[in-house]
Amino acid sequence: MTGIDDAERRPQSPMPESLFALEEPGTQLLVELDDGGKSSGVETEDIGERIDSPFDPDQIEVQTRNPTVALLLNRIRRDTIDLAPDFQRRAGIWTAKAQSRLIESLLLRITLPTLYAAEGDDDTWAIVDGVQRLSTIARFVAPEAINADPLRLTGLEYLTEFNGCTFSDLPGRLQTRIEETELVVLLIRRGTPEEVKFNIFARINTGGRPLTRQELRHALIPGRARSFLYELANTEPFRRATSYSVSPERMSDREMCLRFMAFSLNPPESYASQDFDGYLRAAMHTINTLPGNQLDYYEDHFLHAMEAAERIFGEHAFRKRFRGYSRRSPVNKALFEIESVNLAHRDPEEVNLLVSRRLLVEDKFMELMDNPDFVNAVSAGTGDVGKVKLRFRAMDRIFREVLDA
Repeated sequence: MTGIDDAERRPQSPMPESLFALEEPGTQLLVELDDGGKSSGVETEDIGERIDSPFDPDQIEVQTRNPTVALLLNRIRRDTIDLAPDFQRRAGIWTAKAQSRLIESLLLRITLPTLYAAEGDDDTWAIVDGVQRLSTIARFVAPEAINADPLRLTGLEYLTEFNGCTFSDLPGRLQTRIEETELVVLLIRRGTPEEVKFNIFARINTGGRPLTRQELRHALIPGRARSFLYELANTEPFRRATSYSVSPERMSDREMCLRFMAFSLNPPESYASQDFDGYLRAAMHTINTLPGNQLDYYEDHFLHAMEAAERIFGEHAFRKRFRGYSRRSPVNKALFEIESVNLAHRDPEEVNLLVSRRLLVEDKFMELMDNPDFVNAVSAGTGDVGKVKLRFRAMDRIFREVLDA
């Protein structure tokens, strides 16, 4: 049976009982949910992170600002506010009616929820929570600033006489009322360490669904990595290998691509930190520095891995499989890492051999899923150094054994 070497065994934090229960064949694995409460197609993950040393409060600088709508729009026009236009809470997610109701709140002098932002270089602000609200206001007052079609009010509840109006159609006094409305912005100053910023924003829940880790990375780390991960997640080989089942709404697809990149840029053996989120943030920063030819290189390897995974594992690529359990499981991020990275550097001849022996691959994988240490390594505390190395070595061993058979 494919097993785990004694040298790789180490005391592991126990898997929560709820997770153990999920691993029983015939039961349903928990999945991440999108903003509509629907399945994202990706298994819920516990990376098991902990703070090894407390943050120094003196490093945290948070200011409350009260800029007017007009001042915020000027920042948008000058590109000193980053709305991350492809971020999940971007303009367009709300319906025209929902956007109109927000404008009606401004006209009625109803206070809007606080905006949360992080200060970057050159006095830029990255809006982390409030992108939709600010984008809606910009679309109504200054649509050209965000390259959007003007918002025409509809479905107003109280000021029904303004249904069908654009900003220019409003009386001057109401235009002024909107432009002079003060919004509350909690600004994390740029001197605050990045890991502290992420920890602060990860705690924020302003009444909606908390931001996912990838949504936070996307909001706080601008640059080429944003669009590169989007491009990888929208390639046909990725979508086909995941059976078109991964929802892009909470950026789970981009996080999967980022994890491929992280372990491609740095071999799994070099992973030595319990801060898995920090490891992924560092990978995004690295991607931002790569020239086009290197990005092409990694994209080629990514596509090669996706095509190989589909050919070898079929509809069960990147998913748990248990004996006596025929139902297809959701995509598992840890399995996505180890299958994709291990396949990325297998040459075409090796891939063809693995395909021809895919039944043997499946049999060895099922044996691996009988091993509680491996199941634990892809289910709970997945950011643990020992578990990361254990699962990568186990997957590599399966491929080597099949190739040598």
